[in-house]
Amino acid sequence: MCLAIPAKITKKLDDNMVEVDIMGVTRTASIDLTPTAQIGDYVLVHAGFAIEIVDPQFAEETLEIVREFPGMVEEELGAAAAGSGDGFGVVCTTRA
Repeated sequence: MCLAIPAKITKKLDDNMVEVDIMGVTRTASIDLTPTAQIGDYVLVHAGFAIEIVDPQFAEETLEIVREFPGMVEEELGAAAAGSGDGFGVVCTTRA
């Protein structure tokens, strides 16, 4: 599965590159696919490319969901270790 993560453009660089903030982590991304993106815009970043400019509210809501991922993984791993799940949100049962 591939994810595009919302990032806020913080600085324009040379050659259609920008510096972005992704949940406090600074990365560079290409805006070749989103040439109208400006400093302060939120973009979806995938594989080093800003692939879409998004609304700030959508970006913040999406980032909130991403912040919940570690807890979701812990729940799934706990269920799998206990034998009550398959690690993918599906409860497994066996027949005797």
